[in-house]
Amino acid sequence: MVLADVDAGGGGRLALAVLVQYRMATTEQVHLVCSPGVRIERSRRRLVKLRGEGLVDRITLPQAGRTRVWFPTAYGVQVASQWPELRGRRASRTVSDRTAVRLRVGHGLTVTETGLAFLHDARTRGDVCRPLDWIPEVHHPLGGGEAIIPDALLYYRRGRDGDQGVMLRAFVEVDRATMGPERLAAKLGAYAHLHSYTPQPAGRRPTAAAQGPARQEWRRSYPLFPRVLFILDGTGPAGIETRIDALRAATTQPAVAAFVRDVPILAAPLVDVLQHGPSGAIWHPIHGSAEHVGWMHDRHP
Repeated sequence: MVLADVDAGGGGRLALAVLVQYRMATTEQVHLVCSPGVRIERSRRRLVKLRGEGLVDRITLPQAGRTRVWFPTAYGVQVASQWPELRGRRASRTVSDRTAVRLRVGHGLTVTETGLAFLHDARTRGDVCRPLDWIPEVHHPLGGGEAIIPDALLYYRRGRDGDQGVMLRAFVEVDRATMGPERLAAKLGAYAHLHSYTPQPAGRRPTAAAQGPARQEWRRSYPLFPRVLFILDGTGPAGIETRIDALRAATTQPAVAAFVRDVPILAAPLVDVLQHGPSGAIWHPIHGSAEHVGWMHDRHP
């Protein structure tokens, strides 16, 4: 099979790469992520062209003005996965399945909208956060076949291109109140496990000598453990407060308590993220000060 040469100039290539990495997006979201400086009609034509080439497809939601939701086809994933900018990305096995897209559209579009909020905020502030710096569903093994998969991993650098800015990384969990507060809070235990997890060499029993020079699994990917951001939606102010209280209660567990002393854990309502921008003082620290902070605050509150 001959793979398509997708818009080597950039626009169509970026749109396809975004859809492969983000899983799904509306027409407006693709436009604002990839080409906010041009008219949306150009983005529409680009998506129609990609669809005609068999690289993307769409579903139409019956509600919300028959919104079109775009996603990559299996062929589109095959093409984009060979590009350097997507090297090492693991595409979901259901990313091209129309039924799976339809069933996940509520959560998927909310995650995309959250990523767009960080991109727009960076553009406004003059910081560096490019479309492919928002990476949904990065797999992090915990041993024994278990793993933690954040809704997204965010790369963000304070300062303009060419400046010596500060690189920030965050695991982002977008909670739409589809699970109980206790299940949400249990994710803190999983992140604490990842923070301490040191894989053992295959075929060896764990010993003090073997553990000495070993390093935690996450250090293979990050110089510092990413901060963890919980973005809360799907409930009113009282429900959000209940979920924040559950996260704070989880920090009384010894393993989690040690983790939150080293890594900032913050929570904010999605409505505030979208209205005020993620850099605003809208975040509730899960450990330490009760004052609202920006998500880029110092690592040790």
